[in-house]
Amino acid sequence: MIEMETIERLESQVRGYCRSFPTVFAQARGARLTDVEGRSYVDFFSGAGALNYGHNDPWMKQELIRYLTDDGIVHGLDMATVAKARFLEALEDVVFVPRGLDYRVQFPGPTGTNAVEAALKLARKVTGRDTIISFTNAFHGMTLGSLAITGNAFKRRGAGVPLTLGDTMPFDGYLGDDVDTLDYLDALMSDEGSGVDLPAAVILETTQAEGGINVASDPWLRRLERICREHEILLVVDDIQVGCGRTGPFFSFERAGITPDLVCLSKSLSGYGLPLAVLLIRPDLDVWDPGEHNGTFRGHNPAFVTARAALETYWRTDSLSQRVEANSRAIRARLESVLESTPEIDAEIRGLGMILGIACAEPEHAGRICREAFARGLIMETAGPESQVAKVMPPLVVDELTLKEGLDALEASVRAVAAHGEPAGEASHR
Repeated sequence: MIEMETIERLESQVRGYCRSFPTVFAQARGARLTDVEGRSYVDFFSGAGALNYGHNDPWMKQELIRYLTDDGIVHGLDMATVAKARFLEALEDVVFVPRGLDYRVQFPGPTGTNAVEAALKLARKVTGRDTIISFTNAFHGMTLGSLAITGNAFKRRGAGVPLTLGDTMPFDGYLGDDVDTLDYLDALMSDEGSGVDLPAAVILETTQAEGGINVASDPWLRRLERICREHEILLVVDDIQVGCGRTGPFFSFERAGITPDLVCLSKSLSGYGLPLAVLLIRPDLDVWDPGEHNGTFRGHNPAFVTARAALETYWRTDSLSQRVEANSRAIRARLESVLESTPEIDAEIRGLGMILGIACAEPEHAGRICREAFARGLIMETAGPESQVAKVMPPLVVDELTLKEGLDALEASVRAVAAHGEPAGEASHR
């Protein structure tokens, strides 16, 4: 393919996903992509969580086209625009008010790591403290502040400089099911002789996505909130990948009944795959001076348009959350069935809602499953520090037939790996 030759000749060696999915994609709709040769692929990847509502949602596309055709503002820094005001109104009306939440909204830049960096900076400004506590297997982004609170050694080494001002604590389950890891955190925070400074904030993903699909229990999350309140530590939830309905409710922390001080959102917030990130701030913590934290692309107006359309379309009722729960049950049942019938794959199912995974005792099995899946017309990736989890993350709105098609391909892939077969050859695609 000429296009692939061009990419290999000109793009940096740092490219990753095009190595896992070695074809050139041309079109996409819903839960399906099509390459330049007309082959169709079921999407169990969802743009690494940026496409919860699928590719090219027709209503969002219509709203976006209308906005651009009418010469709506595209680039506006943080100037007041109609698109921004309407998005904020929808966020308040559809998300905040029904949940009894009160946040100020900061637009820190176009990506998730921008939101994390803003959260860290604001937490330090508010408290006057330096350190941030994060958790084992956390992933918070690739810029230096975010890397300092990320667990993955490979990604941390890429920084090329010491990563400081972060302390790592064991996530829920890290020391085994019979150990409450918060005993350790609480003891360190309560003991003047622990040698661990009182931090500005504790940051976590309630379900760790890139870290291996590790789910924090509701009681653990509630106790963590209590510890933070007791020691006047800010609680930050990074909901960048598992928010916007991925675990069922709009926010992943809703299930535990906690209220973070700061919330980082990005990825599927725009609804359409356009770059958009926000930091939600408890009102009394919004102590920024005007312009103290800024960025050229901190207000992407086309993304405001599609984000508003996503909220209005999918979150006026709880029907999408119910759909996520139903799809989750169907996916989990299929995974349980295939693993039960393939004991050669020593694995367990992890996850919540529509972020599920097959965690393999032999890490290379997960990579082989994903390669087999691609050959069968299914896009999925691995997760975890050893890439030991085959990650199942379809769009939340995937239809029943497409979901079944993808699960059929996944089952065939697991069976192929269990049988130690060679990777599948040229697959047939719809």
